[in-house]
Amino acid sequence: MSDANGSAAARAGGGPESVSWFERATRVTPGGVNSPVRGFGAVGGTPLVIRSAQGTTVVDVDGREYLDFVGSWGPLILGHAHPKVVAAVTAACARGMSYGAPCTEEIELAEEVVASYPGLEQVRFVSSGTEAVMSAVRLARGATGRDLIVKFSGCYHGHVDYLLVAAGSGLATFGQPSSAGVPEDFTALSRVAPLDDVDTLTRLFAVEGSRIAAVIIEPVPANNGLLLQRREFLETLRKLCTDHGTLLIFDEVISGFRLGPAGAAGHFGITPDLATFGKIVGGGMPVGAFGGRRELMRHLSPEGNVYQAGTLSGNPIAMSAGLATLRTLRDEDGWSRLDALGRYLAETLSPVLAGSPVPASLARLGSMFWIALHAAEPPRTAEALDPRCGALYAKIFHDLLGQGVAIAPSAFEIAFLSTAHERRDVDRLADALAAALGRLEP
Repeated sequence: MSDANGSAAARAGGGPESVSWFERATRVTPGGVNSPVRGFGAVGGTPLVIRSAQGTTVVDVDGREYLDFVGSWGPLILGHAHPKVVAAVTAACARGMSYGAPCTEEIELAEEVVASYPGLEQVRFVSSGTEAVMSAVRLARGATGRDLIVKFSGCYHGHVDYLLVAAGSGLATFGQPSSAGVPEDFTALSRVAPLDDVDTLTRLFAVEGSRIAAVIIEPVPANNGLLLQRREFLETLRKLCTDHGTLLIFDEVISGFRLGPAGAAGHFGITPDLATFGKIVGGGMPVGAFGGRRELMRHLSPEGNVYQAGTLSGNPIAMSAGLATLRTLRDEDGWSRLDALGRYLAETLSPVLAGSPVPASLARLGSMFWIALHAAEPPRTAEALDPRCGALYAKIFHDLLGQGVAIAPSAFEIAFLSTAHERRDVDRLADALAAALGRLEP
């Protein structure tokens, strides 16, 4: 491992070149970053400024190498700069970067997505997960003629104004804006329910079911820890939506094509009415998508009266990256390999966490995992999260970084395996984690 600036054990946060670059960034970019969690606000210190990445390794501007379990927050399921993806993108660039017109690549990728996901008959591409969610909710409202939207505390659906909400008080759980710049009027038609709480959900439908256009949920909540849900809860949600004429939207921006070609819908055996995608479907490029049954999708313009558009939607470069990723996963048995490596990770990390001087456990599903510094069992709800664990996590994060292992700079973000990872990488993570935990005070 390259280390031009001192021993691995002495490292914590960015080196002198990262510090210099980050100081430049703060003068021209709010907080020095283009997405908040990158700013290391939750763990302290100066962020790494990355120069390059390959396979499982990222290299910062100081020349330091890190074994990466962030994977650009999930989309790099084949690892960084996979040769087949790079080749596909390079070839696409040579043919033209954007047409503003239909292209063969977007049709082929749509065929792949529709053929893979349960209940999907049509899909439309956008440029981000936030766009996908925004468009799916607009479609749900247009198709049902209703206005109310229900989301769950602990689930994140991008920075859509009316979904940046926290739970209010009372049975109806009126959404309250959780960001400045979001007027209360924007969230007046949003409701927030707790995860894994059938009674509250049933009462909410009993009161307002006839007004609810859609319920949106991450079937595998992965933006506030990995809050693994019971199949029974999701089945109840599906039934309540069906009984009340409400559309069920699965936000599979993270879980889609990571748990397998059928995503969480296939894993749980539950088919939503609409689904949103991102991350992997773009193969590392900025891509989102939403889709559902033809009878719903026909409400979109130009066929219907629900407007949605995007100049760069379906551009050939992003579509080529997504195609190369999905085809490589399929042709190289990627999903089975990832699940096997995930099981090995659980077998390897669980004993380490069991011996921790502080309460710690592992939440894992497929190739997604989260170190939960809460109790012997990982929580299922946002309300069960302990914000005090952030300080402990920061110590572990910087200790791992000092050992050349990169995980997310937040106690409530999850980690990812890629097909580039091997058992030896998991072993290295386990050893580094054991050392970091051993240096904690009980």
